[in-house]
Amino acid sequence: MEMKKRISLELRNRSPAEVAELVVDNCRSDGEVEGLTEEFAALEMLSMVNIGLSSLAKLPSLPKLRKLEVSDNSISGGLEALAEKCPNLTYLNLSGNPIKELSSIEPLNLKNLRSLDLYSCDVTAADDYRDGVFELLPHLVYLDGFDQEDNEVPDSDNDEDDEAGPPAGDEDDEDDEDEEEEGSEGDEVGLSYLMKEGIQDEEDDGDYVEEEEDDEEEEEDGEEDDAPAQGEKRKRDADDEGDDDDDE
Repeated sequence: MEMKKRISLELRNRSPAEVAELVVDNCRSDGEVEGLTEEFAALEMLSMVNIGLSSLAKLPSLPKLRKLEVSDNSISGGLEALAEKCPNLTYLNLSGNPIKELSSIEPLNLKNLRSLDLYSCDVTAADDYRDGVFELLPHLVYLDGFDQEDNEVPDSDNDEDDEAGPPAGDEDDEDDEDEEEEGSEGDEVGLSYLMKEGIQDEEDDGDYVEEEEDDEEEEEDGEEDDAPAQGEKRKRDADDEGDDDDDE
């Protein structure tokens, strides 16, 4: 896809002045920046990775641009345009470009440039590469992810978006997760309670059955005790009748 068409698609019904980030990686250019105008005045991040750029001469003035990705292109020089048109640039990635001489990056002496990546550029093979770059660019803090003391760039500097903290939605998600955990705990407690109640009911039913059995046994014992008494009463009645016959 051509660069102009890709930029048009990336606008997504917005005006150029509303765009803060623009990514047009892996599209096609004729070696120059195409379709990008000064109307993109609010642009803060621009990524043009692997689009066949050989020059940045036609890059428009982008006063708010802070992050520029132009790795895996054919840029070998002509970096003066960045100093003129992107004065507030803080991060620049030129990795994978045919930059061979330290003198080629000398125009990048920008007061706000803190981080520069030159991975896989021919210039990195020079013996004095790191010392030479830091000498040419005194404002630079990180080169290829490390400072002059070989300390790795912190995540907050490597990804400036992290400084703003997690998105607001993350806190809501965490709250939802906490509520779900509390709900799960509540369900577990409720289930345990119901199981306990069920066990208790079974025990109570068992006690009730035992009490019924005890009552039945007592009734049977009572009936057995009554039987001899009734027999004795009948015997006494018979004896009394015999005595009456004798008297007659």
